[in-house]
Amino acid sequence: MHYRQLPASLKPLADKFYRNQRSAMRAAAGAQLWVAEDRDILAALCLHPVAHGHWLTSLLVDSTRQGQGIARQLIETALLDCPAPVWLFCHPQLSDFYLRLGFSPCTDLPQPLAERLRRYQRSKNLLAFVRVPSSSLTAQRLEP
Repeated sequence: MHYRQLPASLKPLADKFYRNQRSAMRAAAGAQLWVAEDRDILAALCLHPVAHGHWLTSLLVDSTRQGQGIARQLIETALLDCPAPVWLFCHPQLSDFYLRLGFSPCTDLPQPLAERLRRYQRSKNLLAFVRVPSSSLTAQRLEP
């Protein structure tokens, strides 16, 4: 299995993966696109730049390969050198998965994400989570 950031020029391959999985998700323009590959793309996610961090969206693993740790490893690889907080929205049944990856429930979102979450929550039951790198936590504690 190979995990990597997909160049923007190969975005159509990720969109094809999402379509093949019968998902409405697509790789967004301007986002970092990360994939897990074993000949073909088996999982993908997007990291969108937002104020003071990133927003993780469109995480999907091939339905025949779920439960094998691919999503966990893809997230860990994508966030390895990410020095800023990463926010995401998820359904409540995924809370334990994200908690195990170091995310925690979050109510203090950057304004654009807070507005988006409110819109989404009109029709979906979603929770917000954040993962703050440990060096950011230390820096925040040291600030006066």
